[in-house]
Amino acid sequence: MVQGGADRLLAIKEVLANDHEIEVEEWKDIKFPLVHKLSESGKAGIQKFEKWLLSKRYSPSTIKTYINALQVFLTLHSNKVPEEITAEDFVRFNTDYILKKGLSASYQNQVVNAIKLFYRVVENRQIRVEDMHRPRREQRLPNVLSKHEVKLILDAHGNIKHKAMLSLIYSCGLRRSELLMLRPQDIDSGRMLVIIRQGKGKKDRVVPLSPRILGLLRDYYKAYKPQGWLFEGEKPGSNYDERSLSQVLKSAVQKAGIRKPVSLHWLRHSYATHLLESGTDLRYIQELLGHNSSRTTEIYTHVSMRRIQKISSPFDDL
Repeated sequence: MVQGGADRLLAIKEVLANDHEIEVEEWKDIKFPLVHKLSESGKAGIQKFEKWLLSKRYSPSTIKTYINALQVFLTLHSNKVPEEITAEDFVRFNTDYILKKGLSASYQNQVVNAIKLFYRVVENRQIRVEDMHRPRREQRLPNVLSKHEVKLILDAHGNIKHKAMLSLIYSCGLRRSELLMLRPQDIDSGRMLVIIRQGKGKKDRVVPLSPRILGLLRDYYKAYKPQGWLFEGEKPGSNYDERSLSQVLKSAVQKAGIRKPVSLHWLRHSYATHLLESGTDLRYIQELLGHNSSRTTEIYTHVSMRRIQKISSPFDDL
């Protein structure tokens, strides 16, 4: 591979390392053959598409994911200008590239979304989704930790900043990006609320603030005195790095002696499940998590131990 191709692959890996849905491992075997090079019309189309996404205020992670997925697709069809690509090319891309490389259904969906939107916006051409072979939706249960495991993880760090970040994610059911976008003024100690501004779907919401977390945050604030963001990076006023936050969790999991591939989102899943197990109404949990649909929240009923443990096996009646 030429140096330019290697640099491009490295950039894609760095982008996708921060993505919630696509595992970076999937990209380890992606190679751009020397005969393939993104055409000038492809570059122009991608630039136009990126400007449109920015104007519509798509999130930075979505823009990066869409642009890179589209770049892979158009690079591998560099012998054609975008308007010449046919439905047969979509099918061939799925079978000869995505499936052959064993890439996930999640990545395939990202490519489908990117291509469909690109052709509607840039090429002014509707693409039939059925021609693109969108994969069947996978139905996976959320990964949930026990309360004991959560306590071990949250108590693992002696560093008060690391402890405060992980504790706030679990105690409020935050997404990683939501934690890192918090400002000191978003902690309303008077009403005991955390204000989450412009979460997923550009929605604001509020969640209850635990008195124990408030005490921890006060100790953290006295020690670090953050200015712009509640949790800042090494440079004052800068955002804390997403990858560094993942490393904070990884270190805590190792110190706690937990042998599970725990991610930050597991803490959010555990928060929702533990609320359900304590008797909190599913409708309130939906609001606290910021879910649009109750169907998204209902998945936690499948992993709630309180409900499952009430079921007796017919074996006991034998």
